[in-house]
Amino acid sequence: MYNKFKRRVYDLIRDDGEENLANSIFGTFIMVLIIINVILVILETFRGIPEFLRMIFNYIEIVSVIIFTVEYLLRLWTATFKFPDEKPAVARLKYMRSFMAVIDILAIIPFYVPFALPVNLMVLRMLRLLRLLRIMKMNRYTGALVLIKNVITRQAPQLISSLFAVFLLLVLASLLVHSVEYDAQPDVFENAFSGLWWAMATLTTVGYGDITPVTAIGKFLGTIIALLGIGLVAVPTGIISAGFIEVMAEEKLKREKSKENEPVIAAASAGSAEPEAKRFCPYCGKEQ
Repeated sequence: MYNKFKRRVYDLIRDDGEENLANSIFGTFIMVLIIINVILVILETFRGIPEFLRMIFNYIEIVSVIIFTVEYLLRLWTATFKFPDEKPAVARLKYMRSFMAVIDILAIIPFYVPFALPVNLMVLRMLRLLRLLRIMKMNRYTGALVLIKNVITRQAPQLISSLFAVFLLLVLASLLVHSVEYDAQPDVFENAFSGLWWAMATLTTVGYGDITPVTAIGKFLGTIIALLGIGLVAVPTGIISAGFIEVMAEEKLKREKSKENEPVIAAASAGSAEPEAKRFCPYCGKEQ
């Protein structure tokens, strides 16, 4: 009885792609609750909100935290079904270290921190911003976000390599511009971090214009960095685009194979049913 009830709970909250009506309703409810919470975080930044509305916001926050906490505890409790080959303690520990479990904890922990630790108002506001991470919980219930996650995971080595190259270029450009421009603008390029801000704005071709080189060598360096940025910053975008194309091609191939297998399955089913039909008379229905 205990294991049967536990299994039903797992089937209700499972996020491994196998869905039923109850699971779909539960997922929709959680997504709506997440969207409401994100809207409330945005509304709280407006001034002049009536006190009764803020009270309603607080009640919604309390109810939401209770629901998200219960959801997390249920997922922790039923982790043995998610990792059936592991021991209960290992399965729960494995779940706690998963990406979505970490997101769940970070989304609800700001509510409990003030009860356990004395924090000032500024720290509390910063912690409450973590509530926006609740939108990441939608990753469980939307196929599009799952697709993005799969693409990024698959292309992770190439992405890390390209981002590392961008980082090296940023550091090199910041040190070079600091060396070139320091004598002409010691108050502007006072250290390498000032140069890093300029390099970031130039490499991404944003060009805020708050820090600019004035020497001929500095301007030439800025031109080179901007040209390199056009190509180098676009590399991660190209890698992700290629990943999407690969994943979509694989899904298309799977759909085509499943369609090809349907007639074979139907024929096999018909073949297995034929001997059974021959056992009975087609006129009187008696077994022959």
